[in-house]
Amino acid sequence: MKRVIVDYKKLTPNLLQLLTEKYPDGYGDDDIIVFDNHKNETIEAVEIKTDETIYLVKVSSKLHYTMANFDVNDDLELNDLGHIVVNEDIRNEKLTDEEE
Repeated sequence: MKRVIVDYKKLTPNLLQLLTEKYPDGYGDDDIIVFDNHKNETIEAVEIKTDETIYLVKVSSKLHYTMANFDVNDDLELNDLGHIVVNEDIRNEKLTDEEE
């Protein structure tokens, strides 16, 4: 079985759906895997599995935001590679609204 490290910028709708199904209330400290990559950088990730692949999705505030605001029925903005686009303007607007 192959392992793939995925940044939130490379999430596909399918991977995001698998993440939100596995962690419906978000991920916690016990769910995070910590390891050093080939550049000796420390990586924190959460794991999701398919029949063929183990995905290690890098943990970040943008991943948390994307998971928290994901709805299977939403029309997600995708780039040319099929990866989800996180719109910074909308994200910042929602953060400002929540702070008020």
